Amino acid sequence: MTLLSRAECSALRGIAIIGIFLHNYLHWLGPMVKENEYQFHMHNAERFWFIITHPDQNLLYHLFSFFGHYGVPVFVFLSGYGLYLKYESGATEERNQGTTESWISGVWAFMKSHYQKLFPMMFLGFVTFAMVDWMTPGRHHWTWDAIIEQLTMTINIFPDPDHRIWPGPYWFFGLMMELYLVYRLFLYRRHWAWNVGLIICCMAIQAMCCDNPEGDTINRIRYNFMGNMLPFGIGLLCAKIKPGLGNAELRNYGIMAFLLSTALVVGMSLNFWTWLFAPLFVVIAHVAFIKTLSSIPTADILVRGMAWVGGISAAIFVCHPITRKIFIPISRSGDILDGLVLYIVATIMLAMIFKKIIATLK
Repeated sequence: MTLLSRAECSALRGIAIIGIFLHNYLHWLGPMVKENEYQFHMHNAERFWFIITHPDQNLLYHLFSFFGHYGVPVFVFLSGYGLYLKYESGATEERNQGTTESWISGVWAFMKSHYQKLFPMMFLGFVTFAMVDWMTPGRHHWTWDAIIEQLTMTINIFPDPDHRIWPGPYWFFGLMMELYLVYRLFLYRRHWAWNVGLIICCMAIQAMCCDNPEGDTINRIRYNFMGNMLPFGIGLLCAKIKPGLGNAELRNYGIMAFLLSTALVVGMSLNFWTWLFAPLFVVIAHVAFIKTLSSIPTADILVRGMAWVGGISAAIFVCHPITRKIFIPISRSGDILDGLVLYIVATIMLAMIFKKIIATLK
């Protein structure tokens, strides 16, 4: 028995992608409070607190704009969780590395298989977005090297990621390739202390940016694996947990964990030092929420609904920049809700089509 069932993992993906694709629409609208995803801007935190204490009619939009990006650490957590169950569940933590040649070939095969898994969905989304972008106002000027970097999923490591990566969400593919490599080189079938040590090192590197939390260094760190090692490592560790609680206990502990973690995430978002650790409590809040729902028989329809969204989450991820480019002018003209509803409906419909196409490309 594992901490999360397959259905619960899918439901978590559903919740995470809802936050991401709503955030990636709403934070482009001028009136909305902006997030602190890659850097910590104190003025964003202060404006968020002002919005919370002086709510207006756009409060829900502000919340998704400010917090929606936290769907990313949930996906990163699930990636670490899934890697352990797929490659290490039931195996000992000692590993036989064999010859250097066999070890290198094993790493190469591992990275190649995951690149081949990610490439069809990224390529389909990137090419389709490029065509739509060219036909709509405000088109982006790509350079040949940026295109190659995106297609090889190495664009994260290059300077000025804010302007080089377009459309923005596709940086996640480069992040996943980095995390796969880190896992295979340093964490695969190793003692849990390697994992904890790497988390501590990566958090310490981010903490060294305390003198300039709005600078380029912390920005580039958080576009890459060091800025995401905390939820990834926690995912690997949680995959080893064998829960032994009944439904009643899950409801009680789950509700408390969800409420406490949610409150902590809000409070931790207001200070640079605590902001660094907020993704941990984001993950706890999401897991506690879905475990609580799963323990309530009457809430099964909600879990199945979120799991359905999770089933098309990869397709939603690659196609939502396309629909955003088409419909966001409606919201920018003042009809926020009209544009948002069209964006949601069109994204879901296009994702269902993309899912079928991606399946044929693999």
